[in-house]
Amino acid sequence: MKIFFILAALNGFLSVALGAFGAHGLEGKVSEKGLGQWEKAVDYQMFHTMALFVTGLLMSKFETGLLTSAGWFFLIGIILFSGSLYIYAPTGIKTFAMITPLGGLSFLIGWVLLGYAVIKHL
Repeated sequence: MKIFFILAALNGFLSVALGAFGAHGLEGKVSEKGLGQWEKAVDYQMFHTMALFVTGLLMSKFETGLLTSAGWFFLIGIILFSGSLYIYAPTGIKTFAMITPLGGLSFLIGWVLLGYAVIKHL
């Protein structure tokens, strides 16, 4: 449980820092499309930071492997989805764009597991 609170705090910090960097450090250095991709990465990282936090809160009410798995899938999704876009946006290296859907799939699995855990245990 505690690990997901720590991961949420770390990812919240990184989301804000990377969002500010994108807005102030990348402006004029990457294309509008690249800035849009960067913003998408920040948005999804922050959304799933909140999912990590909620996972930690739910784990304080009931322990289940479903929640643990959901939390790890959210983290993997952040790394693969947002991480690949953070690299792809300024470089344009297409290999990184091909990793992004795997992160999206990880997010989807995390949400299904979280939803199932809540339905099953609340």
